[in-house]
Amino acid sequence: LGLIVLVGVPLILAIAAPLLRPYRDRELAHRELVGELSTHATDLVAGLRVLRGIGGEPLFSRRYRAESQRVRAAGVAAARAETRLSGAEVLLPGLLIALVTWVGARFAVSGTIGVGELVAFYGYAVFLIVPLKTLGEAAGKITKGLVAAGRVTALLSIDPELPDAGTARPAAGSELVDIASGLVVRPGRVTAIAAADPRDAQAIADRLGRYAPGEVDFGGVPLHGVADLRKRILVAVNEDRLFAGSLAESLAPDGDEATLRAAIRSACAEDIVASSGLDAYVAEAGREFSGGQQQRLRLARALAADPDVLVLVEPTSAVDAHTEARIADRLRPARAGRTTVVCTTSPLMLDRADHVAFVQGGHVVAEGTHRDLLETEPRYAATVTRGEATEQAERAGR
Repeated sequence: LGLIVLVGVPLILAIAAPLLRPYRDRELAHRELVGELSTHATDLVAGLRVLRGIGGEPLFSRRYRAESQRVRAAGVAAARAETRLSGAEVLLPGLLIALVTWVGARFAVSGTIGVGELVAFYGYAVFLIVPLKTLGEAAGKITKGLVAAGRVTALLSIDPELPDAGTARPAAGSELVDIASGLVVRPGRVTAIAAADPRDAQAIADRLGRYAPGEVDFGGVPLHGVADLRKRILVAVNEDRLFAGSLAESLAPDGDEATLRAAIRSACAEDIVASSGLDAYVAEAGREFSGGQQQRLRLARALAADPDVLVLVEPTSAVDAHTEARIADRLRPARAGRTTVVCTTSPLMLDRADHVAFVQGGHVVAEGTHRDLLETEPRYAATVTRGEATEQAERAGR
């Protein structure tokens, strides 16, 4: 009887072990599909208004239902594998107990052992069921944990597209040069980038902030060699999010109130603060604010950060012309002594800039003031006029 138990316990473990691998694989597949579906659900909620506007809601709903069924099928497959493992945790020890009881009963009938010895040995064998079941449950939980840990490890092991920054510290009034486009941003000025294709301006902004690879020098030092780059060069785009919390914490968590209020005034966001106050709670992504209000709050946050170089991408595309004119007038005083780059085709913003670079095909093809370029560069005039008409149409639609 002891030999049966001695051989049976390792045999049970050997039989149950192969059940763990399919359970792990199916659990991993289920987790990955759940992650993808959650991402699509987030996209659906965030872009529901746009989807309804273009009539894409039914198509997205059909795709979501199809993916949801895939997740359901993967979940059922994982549950089946888990059920087999749970069943083995009960069945295999039960078979061992049945075998021990049957053999012991035969020995008792033949007189090899007494009835008392049979009962005692049965009790010993039953006692083994609990640790065996615990071991099986632990194996299942460890498998789930390994799947989750594997996903986290895979995320953490992703190599950054851009290596860590260096240790050089160029002076605050340093020149910023984008070699690929030929753009030269001189310190202490408001430089505007007007691009025939908005994607070209966005690409330059990404390179200036080192969000995309490229040859950019800051004070003669390549960006990858500049220390504290994110503090010194800030790129503000319309996709930036407002975080949940108080308005003051969302706009300037480390700044003082005077600096924040000055930034709010420069961004023409006083009406927002006047109605809600700096202590007002901001929901996730600032859902309670309109598009224009969110844009002005993002601009205020960027100005409150007060970086050496501030790159603004279409900072006034969602506001009315009157508000845009006030922002254009206040931006230069707010950034006095600092370097500012504005990617825009708005005549109001371009007219207030110290210097305008016209980009076509990814390269600077003309430079000067807004009024000079209107007179000397027909392509620039066409781009600015087209951009003004587009903005007016968008504002009329809002």
